[in-house]
Amino acid sequence: MVGLVERVITPARPVSAPRRRPGTGLLIAGAIAFATALASYAVYKFTHSYRSTSDPVDLHVYRIGGLILRHTRPYYNPHRATPLYDYPGYGKYQLKFTYPPFAAVVFAAASFIPWSLLLGLTDLAQIGFLLAALWFTFGGLGYRESRRVRLGATLLTAGAVFWTEPVIRTIYVGQVNLALMALIIWDLCQPDTKASRRWTGAGVGIAAGIKLVPLIFIPYLLLTRKFRQAAVACAAFVATIVAGFVFLPADSAKWWFGGLFINDAGRTGFLGWVANQSLRGLIARLMGSVAGSDHVWLAAAALTAVIGLVCAAVLDRKGHLMAGLLTCALTGLLVSPVSWDHHWVWVVPGVAVAAHYAVQAMAAGARPAAAGQPAWRRWATRVGDWAYSLPGWGYWALAAGMLITYWAWPGGFWGKPRDLPAFSMGMIWAPNTYIVLYNRVGDQPWLPEYHWHGLQLLTGNGFVLGGLGLLVILVVLAVIAPARLPAGAAPAAHTITREQHAGPPAIGSMAAADTADAPPLGTDLARDAP
Repeated sequence: MVGLVERVITPARPVSAPRRRPGTGLLIAGAIAFATALASYAVYKFTHSYRSTSDPVDLHVYRIGGLILRHTRPYYNPHRATPLYDYPGYGKYQLKFTYPPFAAVVFAAASFIPWSLLLGLTDLAQIGFLLAALWFTFGGLGYRESRRVRLGATLLTAGAVFWTEPVIRTIYVGQVNLALMALIIWDLCQPDTKASRRWTGAGVGIAAGIKLVPLIFIPYLLLTRKFRQAAVACAAFVATIVAGFVFLPADSAKWWFGGLFINDAGRTGFLGWVANQSLRGLIARLMGSVAGSDHVWLAAAALTAVIGLVCAAVLDRKGHLMAGLLTCALTGLLVSPVSWDHHWVWVVPGVAVAAHYAVQAMAAGARPAAAGQPAWRRWATRVGDWAYSLPGWGYWALAAGMLITYWAWPGGFWGKPRDLPAFSMGMIWAPNTYIVLYNRVGDQPWLPEYHWHGLQLLTGNGFVLGGLGLLVILVVLAVIAPARLPAGAAPAAHTITREQHAGPPAIGSMAAADTADAPPLGTDLARDAP
């Protein structure tokens, strides 16, 4: 997406004028966009009450898990057979530790930090993980020749996605979603070197040791014939299990041998609650029962998993590394029994990838400006070329659709939920169940989610419906995407040097091993456009 953005924000200069360093304009635009997003968030924090902008209940649970591992009272009770999983729960919501034992080992390090300091460090870390995930995403897209270009694209996209609901909600509750996402993207998008080949896949295994859902990347790696990476991921995951047994033997036995890892979904709370934006939550809400919808969900999840993983593998094997990786992540969000709203942070790299293909498709059909042409003529030609780039506008519409669907709309549409202090950002917060009430009475046919109607059904299920729509689009793209070209047969236009970033017709650094020989999605359509 680099060259087109640079051409938009960089005026043409005489050939004799000294060239600006590659990516300077993009870096300036990105810095302004990201600074604006941070400033608006700071204003939001200082103009609202603390409870309106932060309720780090999940961070509390992580810390408690670490304290139990360290045998710290009052959370640790030596009279419990399995102190970690027998802990009755934190706060009025009775939030239990619902992660593998290795997660408590990781969180034990954070439990040494004083609580007030931990809160501030966590907020800063969330912003860092957001930037890191995008930096690794653009690396996976091939932006490696110019650090300025890559940093500019990272900052510009971070400014655009900062106010999405999953990002804001992750910060609000103190979740680890951004960290795990950054770890997985870094792991699977490393440059192909002798050193990286030895360890690629370990990040997936470690992430799965903290939350199980990243395990879906292992069959994805097998389908893409990356057998070594899949083996490394499995080995790293087994290592996390061993670490859990070393530090928490009784809890590990209960989790893995007592079946808790399979039956743990019920311990997370009400699966039909509005915040569970997975197929499990959608089907439970539509059928009016959690237990009564098991068979339908299992069938739907199995079908979605097959379609999603095959689609991801096809995209990867055609040379679209990031598109395949994100399709796998999307499949995991849909088929997992629990995908809370903040789990959908994968929309962040999704917007970046859609924007990348949009600009790439537009640049593919753009005509080079003639020498000595007046500025207005160059702009008229450029705009005319863009207007006919149907694939380009399609990808921009996809990026805009993701932002609209997952945006942290202020105040929601339905007022403030009673059980989320003052948090009501985003479209999904239709009338919903008070979790304290659910913990007392269980699944009942009169719960609010079972009686949505009209617009509530669309917006209340907005994230999962948006995800299903994205999966359909990705399946279509996997079918029509150009086949990967043989090694060494890539068109010259797809190998962009550092110098070409300075001006037209640069598109981006497409020299990365996984992207250099694959035409952009929609290229065939771009060629046919008038």
